[in-house]
Amino acid sequence: MTGVGAVTRPPRTHNPSADIGAPAAMLQWCVASADVTIIAIRVKPGARRPRVGGRHEGAHGPALVVAVSAPAVDGRATEAALRELATALGLRRADVALRAGQASRDKLVAIAAPPATWSDRLAELRGDAAQ
Repeated sequence: MTGVGAVTRPPRTHNPSADIGAPAAMLQWCVASADVTIIAIRVKPGARRPRVGGRHEGAHGPALVVAVSAPAVDGRATEAALRELATALGLRRADVALRAGQASRDKLVAIAAPPATWSDRLAELRGDAAQ
């Protein structure tokens, strides 16, 4: 629209890394701060059986694959993915929270537990070489 009173706006873009205060280049598996660690996951809803493991090059960089049997309806797959992730890492469900990606298969998840308790298991699930 042009003319008198026309407003021009810059295109809308969303940078998920801005939600966690880190540049996008840092989103390689996880971003850690003093009290929380952010990891990227890729949810595959409607799977035959739940499974956590594998790597997917997603919107937030390399992501851990979490397959769940729940359908992608009303957040059921997201909730199931958070439960499966917590179980796979040996954490309580309360230690795992969605940070970004409520309606997307690519999500950022905040983990509020010391990395020493779950980082080796995460590397194993992703298929990383020994760290």
